[in-house]
Amino acid sequence: MDYVNLGRSGLSVSRLCLGTMNFGPQTSEEDAFAIMDRAHELGINFFDTANVYGWKKGEGVTEQIIGRWFAKGGGRREKTVIATKLYGSMGDWPNDDKLSALNIRRACDASLRRLQTDYIDIYQAHHIDRNTPFEEFWEAMEVLRTQGKILYVGSSNFAGWHIAKAQERARQRGFFGLVSEQSHYNLLTRTVELEVLPACQDYGIGVIPWSPLGGGLLGGVLRKIEKGRSASEVLVKELEKRRTTIEQYEALCDELGEEPANVALAWLLHQPAVTAPIIGPRTIEQLEGVIRATEITLEEKTLARLDELFPGHKTAPEDYAW
Repeated sequence: MDYVNLGRSGLSVSRLCLGTMNFGPQTSEEDAFAIMDRAHELGINFFDTANVYGWKKGEGVTEQIIGRWFAKGGGRREKTVIATKLYGSMGDWPNDDKLSALNIRRACDASLRRLQTDYIDIYQAHHIDRNTPFEEFWEAMEVLRTQGKILYVGSSNFAGWHIAKAQERARQRGFFGLVSEQSHYNLLTRTVELEVLPACQDYGIGVIPWSPLGGGLLGGVLRKIEKGRSASEVLVKELEKRRTTIEQYEALCDELGEEPANVALAWLLHQPAVTAPIIGPRTIEQLEGVIRATEITLEEKTLARLDELFPGHKTAPEDYAW
């Protein structure tokens, strides 16, 4: 496993980030423990979660699972760069969500308890809060940093101008600012190339793509269906819209002798500013299957062919103007 610095920080993280959203709803605690142990064995030190994962309001099911895994000892916590997120509703009372100073304080303390740790490596805003000024956001994060409860701050689903505004407010306060941005980015969804990626490059922010396999469309869906594997109704509908393109994509992967999921991940690792795509395995077999992505080097002609199949964007404003 290769490691790179997260953005302009000195923090070293693996080129793949273990996403834990399935832990609880789809993956049992026992299997989640096994997946996390195997991730360490494979060299993955970067794990991502969120206080709302587990989808039982206020319970933080997934964070609790990770916390019980940390509590097993054996250096599990020390070997893990843990990133969690806040924004989503954790209750039915005012200030139980979003990015007010009050919720930031409460949410951080609650995540620390569930994770059974005394600090969070990367504390991320899960979404932009248009009603909370960045002055308030940064002041609250500065307090947590001073208290030793968090080390770095990240964002998720921010627009390019949100990133710029956040960084300039942090600069005015003499604060380090954002080190990472989680964005929806894959071969099928490339809107972030317009302004988010350029902003992250300019400010030294590491991009952590979520949904790198396009909800399953880039994971060899045609092969799986041919083998009798079931697919969700949503996935089937999306496949019908893009069947010709996906057929050509899987044919290209066959030519390369690589699994479609690994080609999609490898493509992301070739993109500027990308630090580590988030993988969300439900089983150890799925985890082991995608490690190959970090070893694939795509030639220029292959990258060009992927751009033909999945057209991207030029940096704004050249994408839509001269």
